[in-house]
Amino acid sequence: MKRTENIIIGISIGDLNGIGPEVVLKTFEDSRMLELCTPVIFANVKSLSFLRKSFESTVNIHGIDNLEQLVPGKLNVLNVWREGFDLAPGKLDETVGKYAVKSFKAAVAAAQEGKIHALVTAPINKINIQDEDFKFPGHTDYLNEQFEGNALMLMVSDTLRVGLLTDHVPLAEVASKLNEGLIRKKVETLQKSLIQDFSIRRPRIAVLGLNPHAGDGGVIGVEDKDIIAPAIKKLFDAGTLVFGPYPADGFFGSGQYKQFDAVLATYHDQGLAPFKTLSFGGGVNFTAGLNVVRTSPDHGTAYDIAGKGKADETSFKEAVYLAIDVVHSREHYQEMTENPLKTKEKQL
Repeated sequence: MKRTENIIIGISIGDLNGIGPEVVLKTFEDSRMLELCTPVIFANVKSLSFLRKSFESTVNIHGIDNLEQLVPGKLNVLNVWREGFDLAPGKLDETVGKYAVKSFKAAVAAAQEGKIHALVTAPINKINIQDEDFKFPGHTDYLNEQFEGNALMLMVSDTLRVGLLTDHVPLAEVASKLNEGLIRKKVETLQKSLIQDFSIRRPRIAVLGLNPHAGDGGVIGVEDKDIIAPAIKKLFDAGTLVFGPYPADGFFGSGQYKQFDAVLATYHDQGLAPFKTLSFGGGVNFTAGLNVVRTSPDHGTAYDIAGKGKADETSFKEAVYLAIDVVHSREHYQEMTENPLKTKEKQL
């Protein structure tokens, strides 16, 4: 989608009984955000008005019935549904889960039609979204099916980027999922994203080992020696600056991660536990590898504080910032690849 106007950020509202609506509305209480982008929430004006009153938000919302009615400088809310239903902040509710999916699918459709430039998703609950029409463990798996590319979950903060070789996979199945093809695909996806989405010309990537001490040469498991290390060597020999496998236990605490532009962890908690320890509250979940820009905050629905006005919007605001930055980076990358001489002249 060629951008000739302000960046349009589509927002799926997530679980209406969680803190998603609160952090979304709080983000745009800062009027400066409306100078950076034109936001549109895929939800319902009445639902959001009810929730806005519950935590005394001061933001004004502008209801629309189609995306042609978008107004720059306003917090637009596209009425995806008309019917009313009960909301009870802090409660797990199957009906609310269905509307979270409805919001998400509408936002995805808008992205597919080129009507928004980026998608920012508020938190969902993985339990109440499951039904016959939506059997995915989360946003990323659905996006991977709907868009071109190979989705890679990449957690991003000011000082750290952590991707995952396997994401929502039971720990008992991780070792069986690892193979040379998977490692190559994820490393190549991450490398491309670092170049086009983060404007890093020659990215350096670290890969963590699966086993304690990265297997100790096969003494504590053979996956690192027989699968991960050979895959890394092939990629390195082909020109990719990828290194490892590194023992995961001391990698973050020692600050070794600072030597790299991104880190690939072998499984979910190996990467996200240190990331959230170092960056919680300000980190962003970015889906690399797709032809759509998608970000989300690094937290969940937080039912325990939902509706109480206590939620911190920092991570959601950072997700909006990152979405805007990636849109700009991709535009620059496309211009650079299509007109390399013209780009060089501008730099001179």
